Amino acid sequence: MRSFPGGYGSGQVPSNEEYVMHGFEERRFRPLAVDTDLPWDRIRLSVVVPVFNEARTVEELLRQVRSVPLALEVIVVDDGSTDGTRDILPGLAENGLIDHLVMHEVNRGKGAALRTGFAHATGHVVVVQDADMEYDPREFPLLLEPILSGKADAVYGSRFLGGPHRVLFFWHSVGNRFLTLLSNMFTDVNLTDMETCYKMVRRELLQSLPLSADRFGIEPELTARLAQAQARIYELPISYNGRSYAEGKKIGWKDGVSALWCIVKYNVFPPAVPEWRPPKVPAWQEGDGAAKIVGAPADRAQQQGPPS
Repeated sequence: MRSFPGGYGSGQVPSNEEYVMHGFEERRFRPLAVDTDLPWDRIRLSVVVPVFNEARTVEELLRQVRSVPLALEVIVVDDGSTDGTRDILPGLAENGLIDHLVMHEVNRGKGAALRTGFAHATGHVVVVQDADMEYDPREFPLLLEPILSGKADAVYGSRFLGGPHRVLFFWHSVGNRFLTLLSNMFTDVNLTDMETCYKMVRRELLQSLPLSADRFGIEPELTARLAQAQARIYELPISYNGRSYAEGKKIGWKDGVSALWCIVKYNVFPPAVPEWRPPKVPAWQEGDGAAKIVGAPADRAQQQGPPS
């Protein structure tokens, strides 16, 4: 088996049987088992975690992220939390769970937090990870495989393709499907879950996109910009453990109404997005040696995010 960086027992690529044992793959995921012959030891994944009032879950989530068998750069952006999250995060950075910790002094919205995190990313590929425990970071290898194999520039994890999920709000699912349908009509792509948190994109492509949304409009904006760049987008089934409003869910009907305008705005109006042309040799194939995490624990410190 190939050498595999990043904290999975013996440091080896897990076999398909081990993926089943450790929850990476369920029966319905079996066709998506990762190809262990790919250069997993050469790629670094930047995980951007926007955080707002997640004191109850953020440490457990970050420990789950760090258990993923990949070379990771973990970027946490606190978006003006008021529940004690800001007091917890520096200690987690000192303990090595966070590589880059960025503090917004006031709440600016998920889109603003993500744009700050994207600007700090230095990995080959970037993925968004919410801190609310709804999405399972153990599925990162499944999402990364189409990019690593050269088939995709971006991968969406869909909650509506048959993966295991907690049964919750009917009208939320209807709203999500409607927004996805409307987005697809403008972008001419056939996604099933435009609003998913799990969007994984090659860093060079992501950082070339003109993103400006501050709140949840970042989801339709990022989708529109990827389509305009003619990026190759894949979609894979993921598990989903949605939470109730009593458990801290934040998105509401007003955000859904706002998303309608965002779909129109970012698909119809400027700026224009140039066509994405991936380099002939992927960045992770350049140079020698395995991917290394950026920044030693002793060098990790709080940073103020760049201006919008």
